[in-house]
Amino acid sequence: MRQSQWLNVTKHFTNVMNEKPVTRQTSTLESINSAAMQFTKLVPELYYRDIQEGLKMFVDCLQFRVGHSELDSDNPFCVVEKDDLSVMLFENVAYAEKFTPLLRLVTNNIEDVYKQVASKHPELLHPNLNQVTLRPWGAKEFALLDDQIGIVVQQW
Repeated sequence: MRQSQWLNVTKHFTNVMNEKPVTRQTSTLESINSAAMQFTKLVPELYYRDIQEGLKMFVDCLQFRVGHSELDSDNPFCVVEKDDLSVMLFENVAYAEKFTPLLRLVTNNIEDVYKQVASKHPELLHPNLNQVTLRPWGAKEFALLDDQIGIVVQQW
């Protein structure tokens, strides 16, 4: 990641980390309509210049497993899975330069997750949120950052 992109991501990440959550009222019509449209999972697609960075973050650090792999193909990708979560990782330089997503992982044992991550992959801890911190909105959080994405780990 170029330094200017890195600074923009870090600046954006810092601003997002300090924002308060937005709440809104759900109308009766929205409630009725949403009952017919049910989803079971959201599966993000993440793009890396080097897919090995994604595997380091998700498999080595966060203990996902590779559920499907086409890492040796001309367009490397894989699906990593843990519990009921799935993430598609792609190696695509052009898309990696366009997209720098921020994800949130919710856990019930943030202290244990933090200890494991900090002991094995301290280089992935985000410099602006590198310890478990109680946020003004009531969640405990710490964050991870690699060359492509940011991940906030939180517990409510």
